[in-house]
Parts: sequence; C-alpha cells; structure tokens
Amino acid sequence: MSDPAIEAATAQVLEVVHHTLSRPVVRTFFDAATFTATHVVHDPATRQAAIVDSVLGYDQASGRTDHVAAEAVMAYVQAENLHVQWLLETHAHADHLSAAPWLQSQLGGQIGIGRQIIHVQDVFGKIFNAGTEFARDGSQFDRLFDDGDRFTLGSIPVVALHVPGHTPADMAFVIGDAAFIGDTLFMPDYGTARADFPGGDAAQLFRSIRRLLTLPGATRLFLCHDYKAPGRDEFAWETSVGAEKTGNIHAHDGVTQEDFVAMRTARDATLSLPNLIMPSVQVNIRGGRLPEPESNGTRYIKIPIDKL
Repeated sequence: MSDPAIEAATAQVLEVVHHTLSRPVVRTFFDAATFTATHVVHDPATRQAAIVDSVLGYDQASGRTDHVAAEAVMAYVQAENLHVQWLLETHAHADHLSAAPWLQSQLGGQIGIGRQIIHVQDVFGKIFNAGTEFARDGSQFDRLFDDGDRFTLGSIPVVALHVPGHTPADMAFVIGDAAFIGDTLFMPDYGTARADFPGGDAAQLFRSIRRLLTLPGATRLFLCHDYKAPGRDEFAWETSVGAEKTGNIHAHDGVTQEDFVAMRTARDATLSLPNLIMPSVQVNIRGGRLPEPESNGTRYIKIPIDKL
C-alpha cells in the first residue's frame, strides 16, 4: 500500500527537479583515505552554498586529527566568494569523521541532518555507554529534517527525503536538478550500500532506492563514496537516475525486493566493519564534535570489546 506522506514528498521533489532555474553548481573534493566525496553545491545567482558530507582527517594509529581536507573545501569557498548557508550530513557516517563544526566556525552556516539521528544516538549511546551527559535529542545539530521538508539554497528550492535502510537516519537532499544521496546508492558498477549496521534494514534500503529512482532520468545523483569497481581506473561520484535504473548491478529495474534482500544479506555477511567506525560514530552522533575532555584535559575514543 502506498504512503500518502511519501507520495506528497515525492511530488514536491518532482516540482523542485523541474524548476527551470534550478541547476546548481557542484564542486566535489574526494578524500582518498576514506573514499569520501564532499560536495560543495551553490546557487550561481546568489552564491549561497551548502557543504555536503565534509571530512575531518583522523589517523587511527596516533589518534591525531587534521583539517587538510576541510581546508581545501574552505579555500574553494573563499576563492569563489561563496556564502555557506548549510552544512548538510546525509547520515551519521561510520567511515569518516565530519568536519562540519570546524567548517561552521570558519565559514558559518547551519548544520543539518535527518531527525532520525535521535534513534541512532539512542542506539549508539548505549553501545558506547555514553552516559546521561550525552544528549540523545539531536540538539547537537542546528536543524533536524523530516521527510518532505522544504527549504532553499539561495534561490534554489530544496527538498529533504528520508531514505532509510543503510542507517535509520539517512537523508537525500534534492537541490534543483541535483540529488545528494549519501550511501543509498553507489556508482552503477559498484552497486549499493550495506544494510547490516545497527538499525539498518535491506528491505527499507530497497524501498528507498526505488523511491529515488522515481525521479526524472536526467536528475544528477551525487554520491558520498566510491570504491572504484574492478576494471575502472578512476574514482567517480556523479551518476544519474537513468544510469542507475538501467545499470546498477544490485538495483536496476527488474530486481525485486526479495532478490535484493537476499543479495544484500549474503554480501553484508562477508564484510568487515569500516576501519574508522569507532571514532567516526562517536564523533558524528555528536554533530561532528569530539568527546568532551576528561579530567586530565585529554579527549578519548572508546572501543567496546566484543560488542559489534
């Protein structure tokens, strides 16, 4: 049975995509260490910009952080005379730390994520035994988006879509003719994201993918990661609805939900956890902020033993 709320939100998205003046400029910065694509998207008419899925450098062996990737983004924003309106997170990433608070301190803007981050905070707050001092209400973010929420990037209309499955809190942001879809889909030759993290669900992921693929075929899709499928020489992070519908190796037209869930379940069972899941999740559920210093002035990342 169809969901009237989802149908209404999808209708809003189609309106945005068909908006005649809604072709934002997108510049992508790829962090090879985490295979992450950070997108700077702006309205050419007003120079208002959003930074989507930024990266804070983290060396696992030493525990040291750096702003190398974020500084490259900042340099571009300043050189292009852009004004940061939004710092958007498609979800609480498990493979890289967010640099959104640092970029906000340098460039301004509001940090936004899907409202279901509250669920993710509750689940991982328990896993990491975060204590009562860790707020599980999303208050670490400036804006929590619900499915179908509308806002603007300069003069360009934007719609937020809840696309759970990889995590409960995944959001896609449709900005004019461009959709920033996080880990929901990868390049057609690589397929789709895993669905075995706490709160993940392969059936939900399938339905979220099919929802995205109802957008017009020419809609540009910007991805959060690329792992360079065998036989491909270059990293890539931009595709289209049409290309995914016809060519995605996991979710092209004709694949059933049952087939997808069986494939995803079997594939996920073979995958190791991401290298940076422990620091990434602890930081990202805090809105990209590091844990508070302890009595000696040092911040610590916890590693639960035999838990995940």
